[in-house]
Amino acid sequence: MVGSPESHIGWTFITNHARVLAAIADNPNVRIRDIAAHCRLTERAVSRIIADLEQDGYLSHTREGRTNTYRIEPGKVLRHPAEAGLPLASLLSLLVQDESERTGQQQPVLH
Repeated sequence: MVGSPESHIGWTFITNHARVLAAIADNPNVRIRDIAAHCRLTERAVSRIIADLEQDGYLSHTREGRTNTYRIEPGKVLRHPAEAGLPLASLLSLLVQDESERTGQQQPVLH
């Protein structure tokens, strides 16, 4: 992951869950430590968010040695009734595209 963003005080448009998912979409083998630094969260908070996402079927992982490889379920719909029917892939395409443009990296393919 490229550098950490500036810290921020106050409300934001994007939830920490969405930020963590975007970081994983950008690199399915990303370490929790790197997600935490990028999202300005603690490793413990990132672990809880990943557990939430796995519990509700938005994310799964396989362990390969000491590395986790995450798999996002892009067809799962967003949870809030206001976004009923909108697939996770739609949200991630906005967030990951934005991240790619900021860092100059190629946009990853969602599984």
